[in-house]
Amino acid sequence: MRMQLWGLLFLVLTNIVHGEEVAGSTAPTKPNIIFILADDLGFNDVGFHGSAQIPTPNIDALAYSGIILNRYYVNPICTPSRSALMTGKYPIHTGMQHTVLYAAEPRGLPLKEKILPQYLNDLGYASHIAGKWHLGHWKLEYTPLYRGFRSHVGFWSGHHDYNDHTAFEHNLWGLDMRNGADVAYDLHGKYTTDVITEHSVKVIASHNATEGPLFLYVAHAACHSSNPYNPLPVPDEDVMKMGHILHYKRRKYAAMVSKMDESVGQIVDQLRKSNLLENSIIIFSSDNGGPAQGFNLNFASNYPLKGVKNTLWEGGVRAAGLIWSPLLKKRERVADQTMHISDWLPTLLEAAGGPSALANLSQGLDGQSIWQALTHDEASPRRTVLHNIDDIWGSAAVTVGDWKVVKGTNYKGGWDGWYGPAGERNPHAYDWQLVAKSPAGKALVALKMLPSQADQQRLREAATVVCQGQSSQGSSCKATAFSAPCLFHIRDDPCEQFNLAEQYPEVLRDLMAELARFNSTVVPPSNKPADPRADPRYWNFTWTNFGDSFHYDKEPIIGDLSLVLKN
Repeated sequence: MRMQLWGLLFLVLTNIVHGEEVAGSTAPTKPNIIFILADDLGFNDVGFHGSAQIPTPNIDALAYSGIILNRYYVNPICTPSRSALMTGKYPIHTGMQHTVLYAAEPRGLPLKEKILPQYLNDLGYASHIAGKWHLGHWKLEYTPLYRGFRSHVGFWSGHHDYNDHTAFEHNLWGLDMRNGADVAYDLHGKYTTDVITEHSVKVIASHNATEGPLFLYVAHAACHSSNPYNPLPVPDEDVMKMGHILHYKRRKYAAMVSKMDESVGQIVDQLRKSNLLENSIIIFSSDNGGPAQGFNLNFASNYPLKGVKNTLWEGGVRAAGLIWSPLLKKRERVADQTMHISDWLPTLLEAAGGPSALANLSQGLDGQSIWQALTHDEASPRRTVLHNIDDIWGSAAVTVGDWKVVKGTNYKGGWDGWYGPAGERNPHAYDWQLVAKSPAGKALVALKMLPSQADQQRLREAATVVCQGQSSQGSSCKATAFSAPCLFHIRDDPCEQFNLAEQYPEVLRDLMAELARFNSTVVPPSNKPADPRADPRYWNFTWTNFGDSFHYDKEPIIGDLSLVLKN
C-alpha cells in the first residue's frame, strides 16, 4: 500500500513539473504575412533601383532593411501573374496564360485549384484581401469570400476609375466596387488607393492575435490606368508635388505611385502600433512589367530593361520586388537568387509552418520554396523560369541558369524596344532623409533595423541594372512569329541587346528543348467570348455574378443584387 502511495505521489509530481515546463515554454508563433501587390509598376519606378525621379521612401525603407529581389520574375500581364501567385503554378497549367480575364467572360481561376489563403487558413491564419481580385466573378463562388478570404473591400475586374469606381470595358460600363459580396455604393468618390489602405489598416487594427496569425493581401489598383476618358486619375495636390517631372502624363503616373507608397507607410505604421510588426513578413511586388510610353494609356518606366508589360522581354517579366522580416537571418542585401512569383506559395507556407507545411501541397506545383535560400543567403533551388507559352500569339520564353531564349512576339515587334524615361540617375538627387523620415522608416528606426545611409547607398548601387554597352559578339534580335528564336546571356546582358543564337547553337538547342518539354504539359487557354448576360445594364449598372442568374431579361434588373442571389 505504501509503495502504491509513493508511486502515485511520484506520478503527480512528475506531471506537475512537466506541466510547468510545457506552460513555461513558448511554441514558435507563426508570422503575420502582408503581401502588397502593385499593379503595372515599372522596374524603374522605385527609388531602390536607381532612379530618383519618383520618391518611394516607404518602399525603399523596407527594401534597404530587408532583401531586394534583383532576379525576381513575374508573368507578363495581370491575371496570369495573380493566378501563379495564388496557385503556385505556371499559368500554362491552369489555363490562365493568354492575356487577361475580361469582366464579361464566363470563366475564372478553376475552382479545383486550392489557393494561398486556403492553405494558410489550414495553418490557423485569418486571411483578408483589400483591392483588386481579377481571378473571376461570373459566379459568386469564384470571388474572394468563397476562396478563403474572410473580408474583401475592393473590385473584381481588372481596372476601374479611382473615384467613381466604374469600369469601362469593350463598350460596357458599370460600377465595380465591393464590400464583401455587396455593392459598395457608399464608397463613391473615395480614391481607390485610400479605400484599399483604410481597409488594410482596419484589418490590422482589429486583428486579434490570440485567434491566429494574419494574412493580408493588399492588391493595389495603382498604378494601372483607368478608363480611357480619364486614364490616370489622381488628386491635383499629389500631381503638384511632382512638378520636377516635365511630361504631364508621367507626372500623373508618378503621383499615383507616390500615393501607393504612402499606403505602404500607413500599413507598416499600423503594424507597429498593433505590435504585429516584429513578427511579420512583408512582401512588395509588382504584378508585371510597367506599361511605358503610352502603352495601355500609361507612362511607367522599366529602364534600362527591354520591352513593356505583356511582352516576354525583361521589361515585361522582371519585377520590382522585396521581402522584409526580422525572421530573415541575412538581411540588408541585394539577392541574386532566382525567383518566380509562383514560388511565393510554397515559400510562405514553409515560413509559416516549417518544412512539414510543404507535405500537403497540391500535385503539380511549379513553385519552389526558397525560404531557406532567402533566410540564409544560400543558392536558390530554382534554376529554370518559364516566362510564358502563348500558342495563340505564338510567343514563348524561358530562362535556364544564365541563358534566356525568346521566341516570337506579342505585338508584331511594336513594343520590343527600350523605353524611358531613365528618370533622375544622379545619385546626389536621391533624398536619403525621406527614407528615415517616412512612416515605414520611422517604424524601422524604432526597431533598430534601418541601415545607415552609407549601407543604403551601397544597396541601391548594387540593385541598379546597368546595360553591357558595346560587345564584339551577337546581333540585334528582331523577333516575329516566323523568325528564328533569340538567345541572351541574361546575367551579362540583362538589357537583351546581343542575340547570341548563332554563337551558341548548342545552348539554343537545349533551351528550345526545355520550351518543348513545357509545351507538352500545356493546358488549353480558358478564354471565352463575352457573355451578353454580363452587361451591367441588366444589373443596375453594376458588374456582377451574371452566371448565377436563373433568367435573362433584356430589361435591366433594378434592385439589390445580393437579394437576388440569395433567392
